[in-house]
Amino acid sequence: MINGKKVIAIIPARGGSKRLPKKNILPLNGKPLIGWSIDEAKNSQYIDEIFVSTDDPAIADISESYDISIPELRPDELSSDNARTDDVLTYTLGKFGEGFDIVILLQPSSPLRTSKHIDEALELFIEKKAISVVSVTNCEHPPQWTNILPENGSLFDFIKPENIKRSQDLDTYYRLNGAVYIYDINEFSNNEAIIFSEGSYAYVMDNKSSIDIDTAFDFEMAKFVFSIR
Repeated sequence: MINGKKVIAIIPARGGSKRLPKKNILPLNGKPLIGWSIDEAKNSQYIDEIFVSTDDPAIADISESYDISIPELRPDELSSDNARTDDVLTYTLGKFGEGFDIVILLQPSSPLRTSKHIDEALELFIEKKAISVVSVTNCEHPPQWTNILPENGSLFDFIKPENIKRSQDLDTYYRLNGAVYIYDINEFSNNEAIIFSEGSYAYVMDNKSSIDIDTAFDFEMAKFVFSIR
């Protein structure tokens, strides 16, 4: 609980990862990938309840080994490749979110996100009287140096003249890193969608903590970062 508001953490963990099969239960530095998010949620001083939403019995079994209750497996319509996180949140909050004021979405693909990040983001949510707080990190490379390529591969007019300068002389851009999404439950329920409004604020994380595992290369990067921490 924070500032008198009850907090539920939802960890969405579908079993059908295509680019990295069985991603959420792959062993990473001594524990399954999803275990990192569960443990850090349990270490938070503000989270009152942790809910793992999964369609996979193996993920459910592993989650239960961390003393997480799994009251059901996710319905089939929320388990396809086309299922949206918004829909998972809407369904889960509608069925299991009664009595909670704040929801924090913690994707298991962000194993370097810690309880410190979680608690700081929740504190920012309260400080700003926010509708939502979403984690970001600065872009590792200037997006001003990116563009689409024509079919012939020509670099003509690839970079705008005003952006042909040293990277340190360009404005800093930020990107979503997928680690933390916090919402006022009433506001989220009104929209039933992840949106950004005047009441939305960024929680800034460093690049190292922002690794988002989607591919085998990302997984190897996370293993390397754990080895040098």
